[in-house]
Amino acid sequence: MPTLSEMTHEERSALYDRTYAQYEAMKAKGLKLDMSRGKPGLEQLALSDEMLNMYIDPSETKVDGVEARNYGELMGLPACRRLFAELLGVKYEQVFVGGSASLELMYDVIAKAFTHGLLHSPEKWAKLDKVKFICPAPGYDRHFTICETFGIEMITVPLLEDGPDMDLVEELVKDPCVKGMWCVPKYSNPDGVVYSDETVYRIANLKPAAPDFLLMWDNAYCVHEFDGPFVPFANILEACRLAGNPDMVFEFASTSKITFPGAGVSCFCCSEDNMAYMKKLWNAQIISYDKLNQLRHVKFFGNAAGVLAHMKRHAAVLKPRFDIVLETLEAEIAPLGIASWHKPKGGYFVSLNVMEGCAKRVHALCREAGVVMTGAGATFPYKNDPKDSNLRIAPSFPPTDELTLAMQVLCLAIKLAALEKLQTID
Repeated sequence: MPTLSEMTHEERSALYDRTYAQYEAMKAKGLKLDMSRGKPGLEQLALSDEMLNMYIDPSETKVDGVEARNYGELMGLPACRRLFAELLGVKYEQVFVGGSASLELMYDVIAKAFTHGLLHSPEKWAKLDKVKFICPAPGYDRHFTICETFGIEMITVPLLEDGPDMDLVEELVKDPCVKGMWCVPKYSNPDGVVYSDETVYRIANLKPAAPDFLLMWDNAYCVHEFDGPFVPFANILEACRLAGNPDMVFEFASTSKITFPGAGVSCFCCSEDNMAYMKKLWNAQIISYDKLNQLRHVKFFGNAAGVLAHMKRHAAVLKPRFDIVLETLEAEIAPLGIASWHKPKGGYFVSLNVMEGCAKRVHALCREAGVVMTGAGATFPYKNDPKDSNLRIAPSFPPTDELTLAMQVLCLAIKLAALEKLQTID
């Protein structure tokens, strides 16, 4: 089959008519399909249902001298801190366990930089004329939303196959107004990129002009393989310590896509000096997070090996869904040469790049046919995709039959948008 650009005008017109008829037939079905967010599907949630019926005897609620039912222990249940320490390969003293959302912890760290300053802040960020953040893109839209909330100027940096464009990053941090950088180092959202060891080393060895430069290391998908064995990841806290930047980094993780997103456990990890400073600030806002939920998670998993075994059960559910996405794109779109996509081994998304100038049109066509996707441009700061090309596919939530239909609609939309653009050129 010739690619779309190789077809004659007449061949493209005939293909458009056939594709449009198929699209209208799909539209007539009155579909209501959701591929908008990376939510675990019902099969995945069921993997943790044992926690819903877990009985904790009152004699078991006091662990390591801490009564989980009562006030106290700001940094979290010691057993849960040990679990995260083992999982992330950091020291126990470097772990603070919070509530269900790591996003809340990220927001709080940024908020405290504005209201109180960080450990090495010359002054509170709220008093500064300008605060800038480096934002590798495509990236996580909620990171960008946090920046917008605080009026942080976002600087887009290309995300390459091995991580952020470090040549550009190393230049940007020479500006003292550049106060931080977002990173999703493993199975990045949405590209599924795993940072190389060289990239992690270069990040740890950055020499920012700002003494309070903040590396926001969102390790959201640290154990989220769905194709192949577990891939170990670098200990960024140790890498920064060895590079002479021990206080530069805050690492975040959670069980949101491991147990229940609405009732999980999150954490941040940082240097001991940072932790001592942050404890004083956190102590003003909360006495402790839900230690009973932390205890439930410890009893459910036991240790890091228990988490990894649980993630293999997730993989068995997720891989067929990603196979549907990738196989449909290969069959319907690859021969036409009108889009490219990443083939991740873990994480929650497939990053799709359609023909330049077509992402918003593809999104609109999907919406008209009853398929909800994350908005075009959402993976870039200010929702500004300069190529209007990137779309994020989230295959985890729909049942497989609905996902198959949604992918059929998406492929029809990709074809129609590309054909419409080429018709304007002809």
